[in-house]
Amino acid sequence: MDYLPIFADLNAKPVLVVGGGDVAARKIELLRRAGAEVQIAARELCVELQSLADNQQVTWLARQFDVAQLDHVYLAIAATDDSELNARVSEAAQQRRLLVNVVDDQPKCSFIFPSIVDRSPLVVAISSSGTAPVLARLLREKLEALLPANLGQMAQVAGEWRDKVKQRFSKMSDRRRFWERAFNGLFASQMAAGNVQGAKQTLDAQLTETAATQGEIILVGAGPGDAGLLTLRALQVMQQADVVLYDHLVSDEILDLVRRDADRLCVGKRAGAHSVAQEETNRLLVELAQRGKRVVRLKGGDPFIFGRGGEELQAAQKAGIPFQVVPGVTAAAGATAYAGIPLTHRDYAQSVLFITGHCRAEGDAIDWASLARARQTLAIYMGTVKAAEIAQQLIAHGRAATTPVAVIGRGTRQDQQVLTGTLDDLERLAQQAPTPALLVIGEVVNLHAQLAWFQHSAQQAGRDSAVVNLA
Repeated sequence: MDYLPIFADLNAKPVLVVGGGDVAARKIELLRRAGAEVQIAARELCVELQSLADNQQVTWLARQFDVAQLDHVYLAIAATDDSELNARVSEAAQQRRLLVNVVDDQPKCSFIFPSIVDRSPLVVAISSSGTAPVLARLLREKLEALLPANLGQMAQVAGEWRDKVKQRFSKMSDRRRFWERAFNGLFASQMAAGNVQGAKQTLDAQLTETAATQGEIILVGAGPGDAGLLTLRALQVMQQADVVLYDHLVSDEILDLVRRDADRLCVGKRAGAHSVAQEETNRLLVELAQRGKRVVRLKGGDPFIFGRGGEELQAAQKAGIPFQVVPGVTAAAGATAYAGIPLTHRDYAQSVLFITGHCRAEGDAIDWASLARARQTLAIYMGTVKAAEIAQQLIAHGRAATTPVAVIGRGTRQDQQVLTGTLDDLERLAQQAPTPALLVIGEVVNLHAQLAWFQHSAQQAGRDSAVVNLA
């Protein structure tokens, strides 16, 4: 280990920065966030630092560096483009046994600035010991994406409960188990959802419990298939699941991101195949949560768009189970974007309708006249089986038989296929498309030939995506 990672308390402590340019300003921003009293020695100040000096938020000591300026500071930073001056600052500081950093000159540093992930009071610092700062920065960016924004607030609330927990549990091992349960359970989920008051009540309740008795249900949208479209929140939740109930529409590459030791149950529904009844899925969700499990209900697309997510959460609410929702990219948005078909375009369509082709028999009659209006886009989910009826009704109610259509099979996935043609040929296109498939009807389909970026890039990479025109 080339450097010992330490966290210094600089609150209300003087720090000398030699230099007044943009590089110095970036270091000063970090120092000020740590509460340091920043003193500057520089010939001139950049606009940002001049504003801070004018508002007495930093002190402009002098226009030149003098070794005496180091006599009453905790550490020093040299951030000039004068290598001789930087070397003089470094030597003078180290003679006084002061920590010193010379920007972009690691051999002259006695300390270095790490890349920082700030979730104060929780702070993560990453360093390559000055050998590969760009690599450290890239790692920081990955951690920024993975670590929830609410971690700092969660740590702050936990800090408020430390004394209570110590009074309740005399053994360190018992305290550790308490916090492990809190940070992996309902308390953490409530904090993530912004329910701070509920999270505090959960901690109080768990102080008097001997064991966890209540789980939760998290409804997660997995998107249309490409794992790259999964939201950060969805990934975080999937990594914390005790059990995952998933649909057939959830791709294998997304299932691979689920926590390895989580139980997985397929409760999908598929036309012409054995399906788990919705009532059974609802019962499983409630039963597993009542056992104290963190249950992730993973659905393709967005769970509130033709995904029966509302029905499942109604069952959770009726049973008194805490729940939350993580939205996903719905198929109409994801598949059409990957097919290069804008859902709206001011030259072709001013509105878009999301429609399911699989309705309850006892449901309301479809308003075909409204659906057949020109200058609008229809995005039809689960419509391949009824493609012939859809085309027939739209044409009968005034939509031109020559209206452009697309059937997007396995949208956003590596084997995506886009079949284009006209409305009077919709049934044949639907029969030839791989499933799951989305039907798109409207003039915006004409833009596919110009904007089909995903197929073009996939073909260049030697993948299996296909573009087929059956008009």
